[in-house]
Amino acid sequence: MEDNKLYKIRHSAEHVLTQAMERLWPGKIVKAMGPAIDDGFYFDFDTNDGLKISESDFHAIEKEMDKIVRQNLPITRQELSEEEAKKLFEDNPYKLEWIEKAVAEKEVISVYWTGEPGKEGSFVDLCAGPHIEKTSEIKAFKLLSLAGAYWHGDEKNKMLTRLYGTAYGSKEELDQHIWRMEEAKKRDHRKLGRELDLFTFSDLVGSGFPLYTPKGAMIRRLLNQFVEEMQTAEGYQQVWTPQVAKGELFKASGHYDKYVGDMFRVVSNYSDDEFFLKPMNCPQHTQIYASSGRSYRDLPIRMTDFAMLYRDEKPGELNGLARVRSFSQDDCHIFCREDQVDKEIDTALQMTKKIMDTFGLKYRYRLSTRDREHPEKYLGNPETWDRVEMWAVEIMKRNNIPYYDGPGEAAFYAPKMDLMATDALGREWQLSTVQIDYVQPERFGLKYTDSDGSEKTPVMIHRAILGSAERFMMVMLEHFGGALPLWLSPVQVRVLPISDKTMDASRELVKRLAGAGIRVEIADQADSLGKKIRNAEAEKIPYMVIMGEKEVEAKMVAIRQRGQKDLGQVTEADFVSRILTEVAEKKI
Repeated sequence: MEDNKLYKIRHSAEHVLTQAMERLWPGKIVKAMGPAIDDGFYFDFDTNDGLKISESDFHAIEKEMDKIVRQNLPITRQELSEEEAKKLFEDNPYKLEWIEKAVAEKEVISVYWTGEPGKEGSFVDLCAGPHIEKTSEIKAFKLLSLAGAYWHGDEKNKMLTRLYGTAYGSKEELDQHIWRMEEAKKRDHRKLGRELDLFTFSDLVGSGFPLYTPKGAMIRRLLNQFVEEMQTAEGYQQVWTPQVAKGELFKASGHYDKYVGDMFRVVSNYSDDEFFLKPMNCPQHTQIYASSGRSYRDLPIRMTDFAMLYRDEKPGELNGLARVRSFSQDDCHIFCREDQVDKEIDTALQMTKKIMDTFGLKYRYRLSTRDREHPEKYLGNPETWDRVEMWAVEIMKRNNIPYYDGPGEAAFYAPKMDLMATDALGREWQLSTVQIDYVQPERFGLKYTDSDGSEKTPVMIHRAILGSAERFMMVMLEHFGGALPLWLSPVQVRVLPISDKTMDASRELVKRLAGAGIRVEIADQADSLGKKIRNAEAEKIPYMVIMGEKEVEAKMVAIRQRGQKDLGQVTEADFVSRILTEVAEKKI
């Protein structure tokens, strides 16, 4: 992204924002940091003399930014010595800290000037770039919101103010972005979760620990059943593992050294051992494999696990179901011979394709590889890493799957093939993953007896399709705007009696539909038919059955589909057939 024009426009727009604020409040704005991000930019700042910036100031700031853009000011880079940089920012503790860091890491210290360098009224900030050449290249921008942000994201540091904005190369692109933002607000899964009564959070339970209502739990169960049916058909076997394990397990796997700060420690009253709530399933699955002697004939062994996992996320990073502290995954770990890897991965990729097609999600893969400048972050032989990374490319090409490179995104034990799904608003979400792992089997001393009697170490394939059930549920709610497909809807049909005269017949209909395997309920409140319809539409019920005296007499049902007008009368048998067929075909 850093080399493209949009990134430069957004990075430069952040400098124009900061310059505008310094013009409006001279001497009162203390610059901290402000990068370009995937959908815009932000600027963290501190203030002097009790100044408080609010969204009511956005119009004035944008007006001043527009003046700077129209001035067509040059943006130029200048490299400085440590002494020059410290003198230039001597009154700014945040910049001085960045300078010290650059010196310690032997990085070049550079600044960017907006306007003539060194001239009074020109703007300067410590920055590595890159930027556009002139402010007039910023064609469209908008300030979006304010939020609090700890310096370096650490709650022990001072709380700064973060101002978010976005910029594009044209007004049309900006307008489209604003539309997507407004649509995203309507589809916000946290809002839908409350409105549709799917999940909640409690301060007494703790932040990041979702509680699922019967309807929300139904959606989770349906998702898991869908995956499990497909896995069972392919010879996968479900296991179940404890949610707590000794620290020694995670020391053996390497997770302890890498992630102990993000793991929940558990205290035992009767043991001196160190225990943790498990943040992943793979270490425990190695112990199931190691519990018996294995032959080459036994392989592949495919273990699936829907057990709960726990990670101690920072409070500021929690976000509804998107980022939680308790979650489950449709985890699978395949222990196989090296000559079986290609077939196992091809099968996993085809399963993934079928599931993504079911939900109508377009996707591509990210090949998550090592950060080659920091080999200390990874375990295992560099030559093995080279081979597996090349192998992943061959797998993508063989399966005709679009992919792009993600340097530095690998797990510490293996590169990853991460599926990036695109939702209805064009946003990408990481869902499934496939990893070819030589490190974990080696660290745990896993073996099998080969055909010649020798001992070999199996390859371990890590695979998830939906990924986290919580995250996938969030994506589905926002992708469909809460209007889930019929097969996934917790309530598929709501029967709407027009009056008390048809109440008994409506209740009998509910019993018959439920007996046919349809998830159905009755609107038996003393409301008008119009209100019952509006309520069902608001709750995203896929089908409504309107029961009036005419329908009862004719032994017919009048049906109405979500978001559409009445579909007319049909026989009860035809309606049941329609529902069951749509569910079986998993139509969207």
